[in-house]
Amino acid sequence: MKAIVQDRYGPLDEVLTLQELDQPAIKGDEVLVRVHAASIHIGDTFAVRGVPYLFRPMYGLRRPRVRVPGTDMAGTIESVGADVTQLRPGEAVFGWSKGAFAEYMSAPASNLLSKPVDVSFEQAAAIGVSACTALQALRDHGQVRAGQNVLINGASGGVGTYAVQLAKSLGAEVTGVCSTRNIDLIRSIGADNVIDYTAHDFTQGQQRYDLILDNVGNHSMSETRRVLAPGGTLLSNGAPVGGWIRPIGHFARASVVSLFVRQQGRPFDASPSREGLATVLELVGAGQVTPVIDAIYPLSEGAAAIGHVVEGHAQGTTVISM
Repeated sequence: MKAIVQDRYGPLDEVLTLQELDQPAIKGDEVLVRVHAASIHIGDTFAVRGVPYLFRPMYGLRRPRVRVPGTDMAGTIESVGADVTQLRPGEAVFGWSKGAFAEYMSAPASNLLSKPVDVSFEQAAAIGVSACTALQALRDHGQVRAGQNVLINGASGGVGTYAVQLAKSLGAEVTGVCSTRNIDLIRSIGADNVIDYTAHDFTQGQQRYDLILDNVGNHSMSETRRVLAPGGTLLSNGAPVGGWIRPIGHFARASVVSLFVRQQGRPFDASPSREGLATVLELVGAGQVTPVIDAIYPLSEGAAAIGHVVEGHAQGTTVISM
């Protein structure tokens, strides 16, 4: 099978190569999936670059511990392990596991859900970590309720485009912050108001918000909290990445500040779950959420696809198609 392989850290176009590998073996509780599409989330780019360096023991000190990157995917089941009873060969599924940027991958059966016929493989692959992160931030940690004012900073990225739509589905009035080129996109997915950060600084505005989901971290937390309503909450979910600790330092400060400042929410460890994916899928089926796909790259251009996400200008989710 063909797969994107990485055996060392360095420039993406040098260390990510398309190689022929054996199909992965599966355990009793796993299935072999023929991957049709896989999406890239920001965590994938951290692992590929090995940043922040403090995470190297987790990624692999001298070389990546996982040779084939990628997490979120959709495809069809080729074979099932001896202990798998709820899935069958030929079934279309989506979910998450290691090694998604390949023509075949092994995955725990518990990580997969059936893919509806009216949802494409590319759309299903895009319902992954980013969607679950937005859902957990707004529903579980932000506890967004109907009638609240919610601001999404970084509204045009993978998490942001889901956050705008999920906040609307929860009944909030939503303001999205993005660049000029993304204004029409953010309006098209339901934002009530859009702030162009190249022309206006939302932290200097008069509007107050019940919840701010900050996916960027381009302002200090104290500046951002200035535009919270009394009793409002700031969830810090983004910061510049690189070096030894960025963005760990940003999240560590948020964690400490949250002990003393009521409006500062504690950072949370977002992770995919069957319940989260099923919830988002239900909203997709109801027409309340649409996966925003920025671009679709062939597997042979996997390095370029990941580089596109690293640049930070993707509109929604970038997908690799097999």
